[in-house]
Amino acid sequence: MTRLVYLDHNATAPLKPAVIGAMSAALAETGNASSVHRFGRLARRAVENARADVAALVGARDAQVVFTGGGTEANNLALAGLRGGRRLIVSAIEHDSILAAAPDAEIAPVDASGRVDPAALEELLARDPQPALVAVMLANNETGVIQPMAEIVRLAHARGALVHCDAIQAAGKVAIDFAALSVDSLALSAHKFGGPQGTGALIVADRVELSPLLRGGGQERGRRAGTENIAAIRGFGLAATLAANDLAAMQGLAARRDEMEARLRRVAPGVEIFGADSPRLPNTSCIAMPGVSAETQVMAFDLAGIAVSAGSACSSGKVRPSHVLRAMGVDTPRAATAIRVSLGWRTEAADIDSFVETWTGLFARLSGHGSVMPQVSNASV
Repeated sequence: MTRLVYLDHNATAPLKPAVIGAMSAALAETGNASSVHRFGRLARRAVENARADVAALVGARDAQVVFTGGGTEANNLALAGLRGGRRLIVSAIEHDSILAAAPDAEIAPVDASGRVDPAALEELLARDPQPALVAVMLANNETGVIQPMAEIVRLAHARGALVHCDAIQAAGKVAIDFAALSVDSLALSAHKFGGPQGTGALIVADRVELSPLLRGGGQERGRRAGTENIAAIRGFGLAATLAANDLAAMQGLAARRDEMEARLRRVAPGVEIFGADSPRLPNTSCIAMPGVSAETQVMAFDLAGIAVSAGSACSSGKVRPSHVLRAMGVDTPRAATAIRVSLGWRTEAADIDSFVETWTGLFARLSGHGSVMPQVSNASV
């Protein structure tokens, strides 16, 4: 039987065993966190303990954490809840949960490396005296490129703008300090670092008012109505603690990723690694195989038992040209050959060997480079 290799952690990371255990225990319990009896108080304690754990992961205070039904809801809540008549500016490489929620937004361009152009952002901010809400992700989900948030926040706040930061891909992979970032809100999603799908959080600075997107009960201090998903929130809290403890190990993936890319360059000197000249998440690589479409690659890797993706996994399973690469100035033919490889807590050296050997074979067979020699296993990966 083919050994299955999972290299799509940016789409979703496998649930960590301890998280499964914590959620199973929570599912066996009864209690609504809004009830005042013993069962309700125990449920409330579980929610508040998890809130503290999530806050600790990103250097926030417990009261700043608003639990949501996922990262998409957190982003939508920020845009709707903070806007209050402000004009909206979003970067060209934002996730669809920002772009689709902001069809009237002004677009801040990025440079060829995928980073927001501070001069262009400053020009947008100065163009209209009306205060703005600026949305820029901390790290891109396709390329892993990390944005210059300190400069973005400085420019925005100098013009009276608020800043929302989608940190969904960055959390658990790099250290985050909400206070030091000085953003006004920050979105998280549990399933990107070993927690359950369908739960997330919006971190909201004390200095801003947040209008609720969902109205009903008074849950989450009136900022997000709806009975809390106790099991998922408990899993989120534990996953946040585990991710904080594993940050050093996650940083170690950068060496494994870099060696993987070096091996591919030895096979195909013309291979493009998008964003490689910028600071990146330690686990992410966006790789173009010359002459072979991303859709063909994804299917071929899947037949070989290896899971990779083409761009974001949040587009109804469709493989389409990446708006991120287009924003970076990559032409459509080149962008159409790019796949995303994302490592994670379960990635082993043998997984990288399997990927490189399969990539080498596909490149030789599908791109017409039949003389390419297969890569041997590299024990240093």
